[in-house]
Amino acid sequence: LQKNKFESLHKVSSMTRSMKSLKYLDMSNNLLRHNGAAVQCQWAESLTELDLSSNQLADAVFECLPVNVKKLSLQNNQISNVPRGMVELKSLEELNLASNRLADLPGCSSFTSLQFLNIEMNSILTPSADFFRSCPRVRELQAGHNPFKCSCELQAFIRLERQSGGKLFGWPEAYVCEYPEGLRGTELKDFHLSQLACNTTLLLVTALLLTLVLVAVVAFLCIYLDVPWYVRMTWQWTQTKRRAWHDLPGDQGSVLQFHAFISYSERDSLWVKNELIPNLEKGEGCVQLCQHERNFIPGKSIVENIINCIEKSYKSIFVLSPNFVQSEWCHYELYFAHHKLFSENSNSLILILLEPIPPYLIPARYHKLKALMAKRTYLEWPKERSKRALFWANLRAAISINLP
Repeated sequence: LQKNKFESLHKVSSMTRSMKSLKYLDMSNNLLRHNGAAVQCQWAESLTELDLSSNQLADAVFECLPVNVKKLSLQNNQISNVPRGMVELKSLEELNLASNRLADLPGCSSFTSLQFLNIEMNSILTPSADFFRSCPRVRELQAGHNPFKCSCELQAFIRLERQSGGKLFGWPEAYVCEYPEGLRGTELKDFHLSQLACNTTLLLVTALLLTLVLVAVVAFLCIYLDVPWYVRMTWQWTQTKRRAWHDLPGDQGSVLQFHAFISYSERDSLWVKNELIPNLEKGEGCVQLCQHERNFIPGKSIVENIINCIEKSYKSIFVLSPNFVQSEWCHYELYFAHHKLFSENSNSLILILLEPIPPYLIPARYHKLKALMAKRTYLEWPKERSKRALFWANLRAAISINLP
């Protein structure tokens, strides 16, 4: 009865009710519909093969099928889902659902005898991987020519082919990636993703381990390079600058008052007081030096005094020795002077090497000092008295400026 104008599947079933010997019925290429009415369909009990392909049937067709059918074709209809709770077709062995709108493989809960299933040319992106487990009697599955989305979810289905032992009909030519765009045309057998990319738990554990390692490395570097100390000093610098911005407009705190600020270890104070200060502040072209003992302002914090003295001085003189690198306050002074050097793009540092400093004595936090000693010329204090006149001349020349 193919290629006619039958419209109601329910009426067709009623017409066969009294046909006691009917086994095969071809109703393809008609206009059949079934609206899921509560009226039960009554097919001939002898009907075992039914062809309903190329009609206008939707999901409700499964409510109106002969219970003893063995071979059923529903190709080229509008079926998007095989509903659960439908009438069980315990005798069904072959089911053709090609060219419909299915988004996944149907289960076999209602087709306990199913052996052949055709779902080609549907809308299946990532078919269920447990199909053969839920359908143990299926000997052949035709699922090719679907718009497969090659992703982690599809990996399990690809493994199906290896486990099924050749039950996938048309493999591998008919199984090709459609999405994503970059993998279009790739056969599923050639599509592979690492276990790490697809295993969420493994990915999270790996990410957590990498994060812990990264945190440990960063923590080690912070401790090794004394980053908290630099953060604290930057905060002190910022706070001092903020207080300076709130000063009165007539405040002359930022005007240069000294030729040079001296930074030195207390253990080298005798050389500073007996050699450096007398030779620079006395005689022709005397130099005005800023020394913490006489120029720090009582009431202000030590850090604030250091910053203010460096700001008010044209140069900063650092008396380097093994004692210097062991002094915490010398480190503060070097940090702020170095900060001024870069923030003002000035040439304000003068390094005097009072005694040689073995590299192993310089702590890790003094990497700025190492860099300065490697890149900048420093003056060495000569042990021979005959060379000291030239030393003082060079030092005076380095800090010569007319203060306002």
